[in-house]
Amino acid sequence: MNEKRLIQRKWQMSLFFITIIGITYLSAVITNFNLLHGVGTIPEAIGWIFSNLYITQESLERLPDILTKLIETISMSIAATTTAAVVSVFLGLMGSKTTSINGYLSVLARFIASLSRNIPVVAWALILLLSFGQNSVTGYLALFVATVGFLTRAFIESIDEASQSSVEALTATGATYFHIVNKAVIPQCLPQMISWVLFMIETNIRSATLVGLLTGTGIGFIFDLYYKTMDYNTVALITFSIVIAVIIIELISNHIRKVVL
Repeated sequence: MNEKRLIQRKWQMSLFFITIIGITYLSAVITNFNLLHGVGTIPEAIGWIFSNLYITQESLERLPDILTKLIETISMSIAATTTAAVVSVFLGLMGSKTTSINGYLSVLARFIASLSRNIPVVAWALILLLSFGQNSVTGYLALFVATVGFLTRAFIESIDEASQSSVEALTATGATYFHIVNKAVIPQCLPQMISWVLFMIETNIRSATLVGLLTGTGIGFIFDLYYKTMDYNTVALITFSIVIAVIIIELISNHIRKVVL
């Protein structure tokens, strides 16, 4: 019996890999992708990077403007994440089975989370661009809507995984809904919630750069500006600044996680 199951699993794995290979080959044919040609161009691409993307004294003179735009991008990302976290806490409480008031609110909260999460932040930026134009408000709203969907889903799962014993104990004593949430649910989920918020701040800083290309704001705007004028030395400085900023934010987030968790 075990041997039969083993043979069946081998066939299933073989069929799975054959299917993946078939899909990959079909995708390459449709997109006219040539793997050998792609691999062959890697040395040339690396050579172009080292010969064009380097920082010069002239590009360093633009560092103050770059840092100003970078701070603007980071501030927008933090503002969008923190305000979205407040909204997501309420939606998470509505959507969780543990703290849901009624089924309709739960379905509504989960629908909002699913809708805003499954539409990419770039798509949200394009949609909002038609209504609000190219400004920082559009970038903020795009990050806010996408973050609400992700954090709501994460908060729902965190609340559902919380221990039910303290909730049941407070319920048995006749505690109100708000007492149960404040005394039993939030204290258990708060470390995980903070961790998710920190993760989204890191993610939104990266996303804000791309959103800035569309909304004409922040570090993404000047990256696009200097890239289109073929000032690759300044582009290298901007890229380096973004990488350093993301690394610093990640180190700070990791330290806060260690303290909180």
